Amino acid sequence: MTTSRNGLKFRNRKESPNGAAASPPPWVGEARSILEQFGVDEHDGLSESEVTLRRRRFGPNQLKAAKPQKTLAIFVEQFRSVVILLLVAAAGLSFVFGDLVEGAAILAVILINTAIGFVTELRAVRSIETLRKLGRVDTTVRRDGETKRVPAVSLVPGDIVLVEGGDFVTADMRLVEASKLEANESTLTGESVPVGKSVDALPPSTHLTERANMLFKGTAVTRGAGVAVVAGTGLETELGRISNLLEEAEAEETPLEKKLDTLGRRLVWVTLVITGFVAISGIVVGRDVVLAIEVAIALAVAAIPEGLPIVTTLALARGMWRMARNNALIARLSAVETLGATSVILTDKTGTLTENRMTVTQLAVSCATVSVSGSGLDLVGDFRHDGEILHEPLHELTRELLTIVTLCNNASIQQSGNSLPPAPVGDPTEVALLVAAKKLGIQREELVASMPELREEPFDPAVKAMATFHDTGSSVLVAVKGASETLLQHCSEVRTIEGDIRLTDDARDSWSARGQKLGEQGLRTLAVATKTISDADEDPYSNLVLLGIVGIVDPPREGVREALAACRDAGIRVVMVTGDHVATAQHIATKLGLVPDSPAEFLAVDSRSLGDVETLSPQERSRLTDARVIARTSPKQKLDLIDLHQRSGRIVAMIGDGVNDAPALKKADIGVAMGVRGTDVAKESAAMILQDDRFETIVDAVAQGRAIYSNIRKFVVYLMSCNISEILIVGLATLAGAPLPLLPLQILFLNLVTDVFPALALGVGEGAPGLMQRQPRPAKEPILAGNHWRIIAAYGAIMSASVLGAMAIAIVGLGYQGQSAVTVSFLTLALAQLWHVLNMRDNVGDWVRNEVTRNPWMWAAALLCIVLILAATYLPGLRDLLEITAPEPAGWAVILLMSFVPVVFGPAIRIVVTREPLTESRTGPAS
Repeated sequence: MTTSRNGLKFRNRKESPNGAAASPPPWVGEARSILEQFGVDEHDGLSESEVTLRRRRFGPNQLKAAKPQKTLAIFVEQFRSVVILLLVAAAGLSFVFGDLVEGAAILAVILINTAIGFVTELRAVRSIETLRKLGRVDTTVRRDGETKRVPAVSLVPGDIVLVEGGDFVTADMRLVEASKLEANESTLTGESVPVGKSVDALPPSTHLTERANMLFKGTAVTRGAGVAVVAGTGLETELGRISNLLEEAEAEETPLEKKLDTLGRRLVWVTLVITGFVAISGIVVGRDVVLAIEVAIALAVAAIPEGLPIVTTLALARGMWRMARNNALIARLSAVETLGATSVILTDKTGTLTENRMTVTQLAVSCATVSVSGSGLDLVGDFRHDGEILHEPLHELTRELLTIVTLCNNASIQQSGNSLPPAPVGDPTEVALLVAAKKLGIQREELVASMPELREEPFDPAVKAMATFHDTGSSVLVAVKGASETLLQHCSEVRTIEGDIRLTDDARDSWSARGQKLGEQGLRTLAVATKTISDADEDPYSNLVLLGIVGIVDPPREGVREALAACRDAGIRVVMVTGDHVATAQHIATKLGLVPDSPAEFLAVDSRSLGDVETLSPQERSRLTDARVIARTSPKQKLDLIDLHQRSGRIVAMIGDGVNDAPALKKADIGVAMGVRGTDVAKESAAMILQDDRFETIVDAVAQGRAIYSNIRKFVVYLMSCNISEILIVGLATLAGAPLPLLPLQILFLNLVTDVFPALALGVGEGAPGLMQRQPRPAKEPILAGNHWRIIAAYGAIMSASVLGAMAIAIVGLGYQGQSAVTVSFLTLALAQLWHVLNMRDNVGDWVRNEVTRNPWMWAAALLCIVLILAATYLPGLRDLLEITAPEPAGWAVILLMSFVPVVFGPAIRIVVTREPLTESRTGPAS
């Protein structure tokens, strides 16, 4: 315990006077004891000198800022690829041995790829500084006995803060006074409905979502007023703890980054082995050392797919643009492909799967349950019982119930004109009640004019109800609404068609069962009661007359059920992770078809019943990962859930919108934030932002991601088979002691020019049909599995055979020697690789109508490559640089004939090697 200069005693929450037991949490204890604990007087507040002392101890009321990522760091990041490092090494060797043109060409490839990646990702740099903006507002406090506005950053534990509707909460606070106070805590807890607040003490084990006597940093006061004492500032707030989780949540390297890195490392070893073997072999057989090393460099150039980084980057950028057209903004290039590998989607309920528009759908009165049509702010609707229009007595009961909820209401619906939609103001639940009343022609303005409000009894947590008192002229009408499970206990009568009758215990149980049944249907229930008294000072909650129970739903969004079915067909598991109650979430999940085939015990889990994930048994962990609905989750539990799925080998997408979702968005393989209702913090932490907040947009993005990965796999197979053919051509000729069929610069020309454009066309294609009917690929499956390597080797072998055969014909049959013979082999390989792109179709039997021939970019690439090949053959400067001689007609005949061999025999070879599409592998579907 420390004594301040104004004589008030203050105990640090973290430490006791002698370092022993710490103070209890601020929601425990009565208001007076809390003020004593923080050493402050409610009416005077802290002195400025005491504020200074406490600020020195606790620091400013702000969150840590991550060091901004420098532009240079983003630029250097582009060189992390192993393939890029291989290219750098090849360029360096070229310069060392005097091949300046070759080295410059490789450097140009590196710089082009770096520029594309750098420019695309520069704008995607994110910083935790967005969290700090939450503190850059002013707060009303009492200090030195005066009320004043101070910067929120200057708040310290023990400050007395005055709050009212519309205020932003800038620190964690314990309420000591509250009048009609409610707060919107959706950004922190995920709860879509404003929470009523009180000053009553709570048990130490009270869950975050139920701490009704606390206000939390980052939330907002929606109505009422109150006085609170600051209990935590900066990182010692709930928001601060989320900030720490956000820093601790490591951004996962995407599957594509991992797989390209693995492929690159393999290429390093392949390149080293090949070049070393050929160089040593050449020296052993007596070749000139410089020539042997030059041949080795040629093979190194052939082994490295120089076009791979450029094509991959441009294919991802093209996918990024396509997704942006469909309202999905991607912050990082490699995240585009990650969507295609997604096997689990963790999604919020409110606003993503549902409309986020409360709607009254059922009214339970004494003799019937009335259905109400229309949704959201639709002011036109029918009231029916068993499909029939209400008869007069039932209509009057319904009208009286809606009259009471209209009087006991602080919301309003403003209409600016016939052409503009109504603008709701206030609590969404109260707005829904007003909309239902308007459908029956009940106007709040008219009711209040005829029955003026005398006073309001604010929300009472003990009764979980509120009441208003109205002057009818001869008496006082009390209008009450609240939670059905508690308000029923305060009702002594129930209104029926015949009049008011006694509410017996059996009748009360029957009403309780009706309310529970509505809850099981996913409805939020409110009981409605009334009474007539003579004095407005009487207790509003005694001897009430029950009018009925209102059922309110946040309806599922149109198209979500179909989108979830598409996910199911694609083998993607969708899990609803929400802050709402289990029963509500479970009903919505069932209604949407989220769990059509799952046993009931695996349908929903209340996360509050779980302890630390690390202490769970294997069966409990399995139950958690198998669940389709997880309710009442905390930010830490979301992180644990993602980690559990990732450790099970799944690729996880997380959809969120609030501050509480930020750590999970960063931890997931791909974080998806809502663009319309998402907080800045969520958007900054995500790899993708949905501009329309529609779940269907995610499904479209997954389909696009699968198409992109399919295209990437195809052009990798294409590029690698082309490179293997070059290695075999040079390697076999070297081992046979024959002249080099290809020169290093010619190989570089093929890899950077004639190979890149067809590969790029493959990369930007629409993808093969039926991709969303396949299971997600296994998370650990490499870009190139065993069957892909076999087909690459087979394609490379047949292209090598056709080129060496063409060279043999040119030498033996046509008498070509030296440069002329090399020209035949070069042009044969150039055209063979160009036609070879037709072998990249999924269905080998479909020659004419397939995803390759339907791709307009492919025809443009083919035409461009033919022009470039002719330019290399006949353009003097380029021809001399590549050491090419223009062939005679007989030479062209041999070139064209032999270049078609791979595309003619390619399908048969693939049938022999593997019958699977190029986008599939033998590793099997994801479980």
